[in-house]
Amino acid sequence: MQLTIIAAIFIAIVGGIFAMQNNVPVTVNFLLWRFDSSLAMVLLFALAIGATVIALLTTPATVRRKWQLTRQGKRIAALEKDEEFHKARIAELEMALPAEAEAEAAERPYVGLKDIMAARAASAGDKKDPA
Repeated sequence: MQLTIIAAIFIAIVGGIFAMQNNVPVTVNFLLWRFDSSLAMVLLFALAIGATVIALLTTPATVRRKWQLTRQGKRIAALEKDEEFHKARIAELEMALPAEAEAEAAERPYVGLKDIMAARAASAGDKKDPA
């Protein structure tokens, strides 16, 4: 942003110096208009119109970007608040778990695939041999 302002000031100074050195009367024709003025005034007027056009073209994008940043900031704040709530809720639920459920889960024996297959084979053998 500062570099843009410095560049604009530099261009204005160069334009002003150029206009002061070329102080010759000129006639400007544009569509139906015709006016006589010094070259300095015509140049400064052209620079002013150019700056105005650039300002008008860049303002909507700047405003849109500012609104988007504001919306995103609000969304981030809401998500951080939700995150804190959910972390507190998880901690609360973990504290509410009974200690017995944890002990029961720890006492269950491990049943592997081999044990499951052996149990199925044994139950299938019992069904085939009724005697």
